[in-house]
Amino acid sequence: MGLERFDSGHAAEVYDYIICGGGTSGCVIAGRLAEDLNAKILVLEAGPDNADLENVHMAGGWSKNFDSETDWNIVTEPMKHVDDRRVNCSRGRFLGGSSGVNGTLCIRGTRQDYDDWGLDEWSGDKMFDYMKKSETFHPKAWHKSDDSVHGTSGPLHTEPHDLAPISESVKQSLIDAGLPYHPDMFSSGESPHGCGDVPRTVHQGIRSTAADFITKSQRRENITIKTSVTVDRILFSDDSGEPTAMGVSTISQSGVKIDYQARKEVIVSAGAYCSPPILMRSGIGPKSQLEAHGIKCIVDSPGVGQNLQDHVLCFIFYEVSEPGLTNDYLAYHDNAIASTYQLYQEKKTGLLSTFPFGIFAYARLDERLADSELWRNAKREEGRDPMGLTKDQPNIEFWNTELYGGPKQFADFPVDHKHAFALCTLLFNQHSRGSVTLASADPSQNPVVDHAYMSHPLDMLLMSEACRFGNEIIMNGSGTKHIIKGSWPDNLTHHTYTKREDWEPHVRQGATTCYHASGTCAMGKDGDGNAVLDGRLRVKGVRGLRVADVSSIPRVNNGHTQMVAYGIGEGAAEMIKQDAKERRMGAGVHGLKV
Repeated sequence: MGLERFDSGHAAEVYDYIICGGGTSGCVIAGRLAEDLNAKILVLEAGPDNADLENVHMAGGWSKNFDSETDWNIVTEPMKHVDDRRVNCSRGRFLGGSSGVNGTLCIRGTRQDYDDWGLDEWSGDKMFDYMKKSETFHPKAWHKSDDSVHGTSGPLHTEPHDLAPISESVKQSLIDAGLPYHPDMFSSGESPHGCGDVPRTVHQGIRSTAADFITKSQRRENITIKTSVTVDRILFSDDSGEPTAMGVSTISQSGVKIDYQARKEVIVSAGAYCSPPILMRSGIGPKSQLEAHGIKCIVDSPGVGQNLQDHVLCFIFYEVSEPGLTNDYLAYHDNAIASTYQLYQEKKTGLLSTFPFGIFAYARLDERLADSELWRNAKREEGRDPMGLTKDQPNIEFWNTELYGGPKQFADFPVDHKHAFALCTLLFNQHSRGSVTLASADPSQNPVVDHAYMSHPLDMLLMSEACRFGNEIIMNGSGTKHIIKGSWPDNLTHHTYTKREDWEPHVRQGATTCYHASGTCAMGKDGDGNAVLDGRLRVKGVRGLRVADVSSIPRVNNGHTQMVAYGIGEGAAEMIKQDAKERRMGAGVHGLKV
């Protein structure tokens, strides 16, 4: 493989822009570029359309999309520091991508998170504006929203989540623990230490996904959507002396190989796990790795597939002594799920109309770690803690489930009229870094993913202390201490843990993904040898090619990545339009034909 040329007799379909991946960022880019009715856009998606996928539109059916053709079915390598466990990294493999299987959460993080990227194009203010642009927020009377940060005209419809009784109880315990209530803090980024409500990408009982940017009322004739088509590699010409992306080579579900030609740009938007393999199969990546798979290296870019980040997550389960606090009775008791499902089908309401996460909190852990020698002696930059965060950025996040639930391996459902919930603990800005590497040059083979969870001792320290803090909140808080019957299932004893060290085995045994994989095609400034992209998402060393999804971000935000993916899509579309305009103006000045 190497530089490939479209010959004059090639019958490839021709478009202005080809977008490789119909996930969150890709759909946003396509929808925004199509606002120019003269632009001809092709979206290539490996999975099916989502129009008839009930468990996409019904948020409560999210997990039914996994371990099937609608999931990429990526599993990590065994990870040494979490007991050599492998973790499922489920991702949406259909139009709309992971916006159709995620927790529907709109948690932007703080402006400082994006300022920390050090790229003028992606400041905190700009990112918050991009995220706002995608949104139409639907307020509720009980929720005090910050209207200055919410959009009113985007294709993504959001609304606050009505809390179950258990969430109101957890909220009170969070406040008791010194985490004051700021209703819209997860939209405004106003506090690194407090609790609040999180808007969801659900409106009138229907999940809103990125596919809505190019379907339904946003469907435009200048967008062509091809589903069940896998992108093998980018095709290049070197007529200009520098490799220039001219199109893509694909394989259909039936095995037919088809090429498509791009007049202006190719945009790769396949996510943190799948964008690096497309670049690598195209000859862009670590030279030694490419050559090991028989791929000719066009650009030796050592950062491709490196810098893999995520937010490590641990669930801590509790049994509740009183009925009606959790929503288990609507899902697991007797034949309740049948009537719950019927309610959704008839009225688009009830348990299945939303995602069963409750109240959320951010927390700083400085004071709680003051007794740790590791924390005190760790290197730190001026004004930042050992995790690289300022005092205005959170170390961790908490939230509760509103019934028993979590990853599929959590199968101890309270079917015998018992009631359980989890406090979820999430670590921000971990030091551990993983990788995405090629298993094969065959595009049908998933890449090799190693998240290397907990491989840095500070990550274990922070996560253990966070679990300890979370358990104290539940066991001591006035909203929850009188309703906790014990751990769930009852062979766990974490409600008696008092030392930080008690929690390390729980972290090793329970650490899992929060599905926030990022950073594997990172942007960076000139001179950064590990940067794959420049600040405008352009792949270094070639022309006409960008990567625009969460793989492009240098450091994962201290929030969730759904809104970041929308923001990257909005920003990418603006930059692509600006660059096209400048090319037209330049061509006009020089009398050239564009």
